[in-house]
Amino acid sequence: DREHSHKEHKRDKERGNWKNYTTGGKKKAKNEPEEKWKWWEEEKCTDGSKWRFLEHKGPVFPPPYEPLPDRVRFYYDGKAMKLSPGAEEVATFYAKMLDHEYTTKDIFRKNFFKDWRKEMTSEEKSKITELKKCDFTEMHEYFKAQSEARKQMSKEEKQKIKEENERILQEYGYCVMDNHRERIGNFRIEPPGLFRGRGDHPKMGKLKRRIRPEDIIINCSKDSVHPKAPPGTRWKEVRHDNKVTWLVSWTENIQGSIKYIMLNPSSRIKGEKDWQKYETARRLKKIVERIRAQYREDWRSKEMRIRQRAVALYFIDKLALRAGNEKDEGETADTVGCCSLRVEHIRLHPQMDGQDYVVELDFPGKDSIRYYNKVSVEKRVFKNLQLFLENKQAKDDLFDRLNTSILNKHLQELMDGLTAKVFRTYNASITLQQQLKELTSSDDNIPEKILSYNRANRAVAVLCNHQRAPPKTFEKSMHNLQTKIDEKKKQLSAAKKELKAAKADAKTLRDEKSKRAVETKKKAVQRISEQLMKLEVQATDREENKQIALGTSKLNYLDPRISVAWCKKLGVPIEKIYNKTQREKFAWAIDMTDEDFEF
Repeated sequence: DREHSHKEHKRDKERGNWKNYTTGGKKKAKNEPEEKWKWWEEEKCTDGSKWRFLEHKGPVFPPPYEPLPDRVRFYYDGKAMKLSPGAEEVATFYAKMLDHEYTTKDIFRKNFFKDWRKEMTSEEKSKITELKKCDFTEMHEYFKAQSEARKQMSKEEKQKIKEENERILQEYGYCVMDNHRERIGNFRIEPPGLFRGRGDHPKMGKLKRRIRPEDIIINCSKDSVHPKAPPGTRWKEVRHDNKVTWLVSWTENIQGSIKYIMLNPSSRIKGEKDWQKYETARRLKKIVERIRAQYREDWRSKEMRIRQRAVALYFIDKLALRAGNEKDEGETADTVGCCSLRVEHIRLHPQMDGQDYVVELDFPGKDSIRYYNKVSVEKRVFKNLQLFLENKQAKDDLFDRLNTSILNKHLQELMDGLTAKVFRTYNASITLQQQLKELTSSDDNIPEKILSYNRANRAVAVLCNHQRAPPKTFEKSMHNLQTKIDEKKKQLSAAKKELKAAKADAKTLRDEKSKRAVETKKKAVQRISEQLMKLEVQATDREENKQIALGTSKLNYLDPRISVAWCKKLGVPIEKIYNKTQREKFAWAIDMTDEDFEF
């Protein structure tokens, strides 16, 4: 998004022209509607209906399976063997993943083999009895070659594919909702394949079946042109339910969960929901001190369940833990949140690292990402935790008198619409706002301001435990950056030498020409030192960001109005903080916020 030149920014800023930034600064594309819909300036529907009119084309199905050419063979126990089309298709899913670590995991291999056998003919079943005797190498090489060929495509071929995708997007990627053309999120049905799951999922390797029109429920207006099913097929059902926001739904076969096609994040439906979420968090801000005083009081309650509830709430508030729903055994990966913590996940240290009353938490959180934290708590919390742990085994629940529905029912009584997640949103947003105040100064230049912004965002990501594995290319890109920095340093010392020489010349010659030369060299030194500083700031930023994922909190937990107000106050172009997609998602915030906004 470097489309807006520096000069244009300056001009825009002087004119207070922030409107440019809602469309991403580009000159409007031909097919883009001239006027963006400012739904946030309209009256909201209050009768619980989500739309009055909805019309769309339905989903796009993945292409049918293309059998492998005869020269690509599958071997069993060293002998070539032709597979039936059904068995061959499932075999290709495994072959494509050969160089992935999934195929080294026992549970993945076991689940795959079991599901694959269900697709075989009885003859194949009697022959193919062990996965380790199967040789998928030729298939794997074939797909590898195919993906290489795709990379080597000519510009024209790539352009053709791009145009075809654009055509499909224009036809299927938009719907009409209440007189406005709105972009749909993901309108393509997932192709069949092997289930991966997140973390150590017990069902990894199972076969994700192909979704057929007969599995699909369509939702649209009665008075709209209904989507047509592919020739020779029919939908499972067409319904007209305007109390829900989805357009298409089906049930997937692995966990039996319902999948939906929804609108894109930039749509009114999603935007309103988002805005609502941050307004709820701002309502919490008004009463949070009262709630804190209350749960502190409850730590001394005569009733065990109230004490447990109060300590759990303290964790959710102080550590931004997720609530943690109960899960079916063996159906999902074993991940936990606050209410489902077990004795084995917590250790108490009366003293540790020079601090008193330290609680050490170690458990697999959402998506099996490890949550590890050592935190000093108040004495009363510590004493309560000791009490909760008495006479329990490792696998017992820490909060045995509490579950998420009890907790959320209590929160609902404290404030309308309050759930554990609202605390997370509130604490994330308030942290960002406080950190931005502390870290940024209006005298900094833009790269320094952005470094401070990212540091504030990192504080939030750490609070929410948004981790990532260091990117595979991290070392390489750091090395490249370091090379650039070294180059710049050389340039700078050369420029300084030249300036020194020019000054000496000017001293002896004392003419206009040599004076001008000094000025030019001065500017060069200044320019190069600015470039060097920018690179050094970038290196710091990258290093600090190695294991932290900033995106999650930026998109889901931080009120965008805080960032917009900060940008406007400090003269930072919005596209330095939000890319084009994010600017579309947060158009409501960019349009309605002035620099004095307080979360």
